[in-house]
Amino acid sequence: MSSDHAVSQLGDARSGKLAGNLSAFGRTLRRAGVRVDASRIALAQQAVQWVGVAHKSDLSAALEAVLVSREQDRVVFRELFDAFFRDPDLAKKLLAQMLPTAEGRAAPPRQRPRVREALAPPKAARPGEPPKPDQEVDLDAAMTASALARLKTADFNQLTASEYTLVERLVRDIPLPLPTVAARRTRAGGRGARVHWGRTLRQAAQTGGDVMAITRLQRRRQPLPLLVLMDVSGSMERYTRLLLAFLHAATARALVAGQRQSIRPDVFAFGTRLTDLSASFRQADTDAMLVEAGAHIQDYAGGTRLGESLASLHRHHARRLVGRRTLVLIVSDGLDTGEPELLAQELAWLRRHTRRILWLNPLLRFDGYQPLARGAAVLHQACDGTLAVHNVTKLNELASAIAVLMKK
Repeated sequence: MSSDHAVSQLGDARSGKLAGNLSAFGRTLRRAGVRVDASRIALAQQAVQWVGVAHKSDLSAALEAVLVSREQDRVVFRELFDAFFRDPDLAKKLLAQMLPTAEGRAAPPRQRPRVREALAPPKAARPGEPPKPDQEVDLDAAMTASALARLKTADFNQLTASEYTLVERLVRDIPLPLPTVAARRTRAGGRGARVHWGRTLRQAAQTGGDVMAITRLQRRRQPLPLLVLMDVSGSMERYTRLLLAFLHAATARALVAGQRQSIRPDVFAFGTRLTDLSASFRQADTDAMLVEAGAHIQDYAGGTRLGESLASLHRHHARRLVGRRTLVLIVSDGLDTGEPELLAQELAWLRRHTRRILWLNPLLRFDGYQPLARGAAVLHQACDGTLAVHNVTKLNELASAIAVLMKK
């Protein structure tokens, strides 16, 4: 990008356009779920003054360094930056989005959902209707505490489209502290039943052959192995999408023994058939994971046959279970249409080869809920615990529920 062309898009700092364009860009990033505040915008202005606007790559790197703090936001930032600086008129359109009556379509046709939504202008008022203040709830300083509290306790299935999008951003920030289990591999340490002779003799060689300390072998600690089974029937569609986004973001930055680690759960979707989503979970970006998972799942809203899906897991993926250390999360409302005998048989096999089974059931939001359906009754009897997962508050309780379950 040439210097003159870059200045024409960014604006001249002497005429005051640079600060406005950077503010519009920062607001667009916030609409896409990137954490940007006033202090970061101020840093962005300083960064632009330092690197200049002669080279687009330098400008992009400088802004990314000060505006992006999470790895999953980098791809979104780069797409928004390219869209913002590809068209000289796009900056004006994004500035106009700060007004409730902005018109025009600023978003390029093929973008990520977060990018497309951030670039989409607000809806114009009807002809003859006076302009109204923007009613869209945004995750920034303008969002009131009461609105945020309401979103955290609202049922996922009762949200409007815009509220659902905002809640999807909220669930990606929920932490998931996971307990650790003893691994098969060992390491040198101060405790253990076996002596680490190699380390002990090497230390003795440094002291003339005298053994001054005995190093022992102790087992390593590893994150709790997770197997996640997601119901993709019609009644679970909204819950499943949010749970997928939550688990993907949470396992990418899970707290394990007080440290941030990326863990790789085994994830399967089940409806009338079993679909392996573990490869999709390797995606770094949550939006990319959701798109790829949606392409793999062929039985959305087609009913639930958990027994047959568990039989397929038994036949083809039994080696995914790590001894009796694996924790199984079954996300389902229990409205199974298959044979309860087969479901009971496969759940019994699953219990013998795993450590605990936790049933995440959104129907528990109803007071007095009883698992009267055939599949729900079998699940209730076979699982070690149940938890409602119908809102953000309940997802925050998942980590503590797992910790309590592992102590049983």
